[in-house]
Amino acid sequence: MTFVKATPYARKIARQYHIDLSAVTPTGMDGAVTARDVERTRAARERTREVPVTPLALRMARSMHVDLSEVKGTGIGGKISRSDVLAAAGRRGDSLEVGERREVLTGMRRVIADRMTEAAQIPTVTLTTKVDVTRMMEMRASIINRGGRKYSVNDIVLCAVAKALRKNPGMMCAFDKDSIIYKDNVNIGMAVALDEGLIVPVIRNADMLTLDELSDKARDLARRAREKSLTPDECRGSSFTVSNLGMYGVEAFTPIINPPDAAILGVCAISDGCVVKDRLITMRKVMRICLTFDHRALDGAKAAMFNLAVREFLENPESIFEGTGASRA
Repeated sequence: MTFVKATPYARKIARQYHIDLSAVTPTGMDGAVTARDVERTRAARERTREVPVTPLALRMARSMHVDLSEVKGTGIGGKISRSDVLAAAGRRGDSLEVGERREVLTGMRRVIADRMTEAAQIPTVTLTTKVDVTRMMEMRASIINRGGRKYSVNDIVLCAVAKALRKNPGMMCAFDKDSIIYKDNVNIGMAVALDEGLIVPVIRNADMLTLDELSDKARDLARRAREKSLTPDECRGSSFTVSNLGMYGVEAFTPIINPPDAAILGVCAISDGCVVKDRLITMRKVMRICLTFDHRALDGAKAAMFNLAVREFLENPESIFEGTGASRA
């Protein structure tokens, strides 16, 4: 018998509904079957009960991701057979143009697709705030010029976000059916891009780390994410997520929530911009931050206050650089 990786609760309800875990498409971390996966399979089974289908055709349809509601059975009494499923799967390729190819979603790409589909059902709002990061970049450059540590912009933003979350703990929450779960630990999910897709390792208790410690942790997690050596626990338990596309020159975007978090901050590129300061127009270094939040759990005013807190720390970064070469300058 083949072992199927699954959460304890997924196993429990699978036994309850007499569902074979090997027939369930996993969306959990490292290919584990979750309770939601089992419930999805159960719902699909209930729908297909109305469609006469042979057991073999049913198993094939699940493995080949064929929607039986769109398949016409040619067997006795209109029953769907193995050949009907194969024909339906083959028809999907008939629409391809010359030079096109189809890849069935598997592994990480399928997990991402399922999670993004889930996230798309959440009523969200995105707020964009402009931040003057001139002082931040000057302090960063000062450290580097003195031969000190080369902090990434992402390191500095993560530190600012951690401080802003501690100041606005209500942002760390999750909507759960008819309730809202509030979290106390500042555990920041950090989106890391891989060739196969995105993975989100978690920096735990980020508000308790110095900039040096946070930088070390972020780099270690990113390195091991690319080496595929993260443990499942290192990708669980986030209370907020940060996604940085600034290194790609992106000036604004709408990040998608990483369930079950209620909010995600998108970090954009730094560019030259005109800012009015003391009634004078001056050139400054400007960056935009884009906050997407679940409107079932959070309201616009609270989300806007959080963005302002992040901006305050980035525009006045002395507390971020405390203990570094910049603070001793």
